[in-house]
Amino acid sequence: MGNRTVLPEGWHRPKGYSNAVIAQGRQIYVAGQVGWDSEERFNSDDIAEQAAQALRNIVAVLEAAGAGPEDIVRMTWYVTDKAAYIAGLKEIGQAYREIIGRNFPAMTAVEVTALVEDRAKVEVECTAVVDEDSG
Repeated sequence: MGNRTVLPEGWHRPKGYSNAVIAQGRQIYVAGQVGWDSEERFNSDDIAEQAAQALRNIVAVLEAAGAGPEDIVRMTWYVTDKAAYIAGLKEIGQAYREIIGRNFPAMTAVEVTALVEDRAKVEVECTAVVDEDSG
């Protein structure tokens, strides 16, 4: 079957995400990933750079689970500063396309007052579904 996006008739296509995804297969739930490296060190306090690292962390977790970024069907972004997130959208979008590709899952972004890791500016969690019939 493969993962398919849903666009209600007459709706404008969203930019950078999908309103819904239909998926069937093995499910992988990736915990929130922050912008630190594998040694749990932050190399930047810039939200776009942290977002890029969080996305690389997601890809690493998915690979360890036998999946890839093309299998992501849902993402939730938690940001500590909405204005900084919006100001960095061009860089975040570029990093997203370089790391995740042209897969645009159902997505939500939420501003929060803080994250558990004090230096974290962004945390991203996702769900992936691997189509067992495609391999």
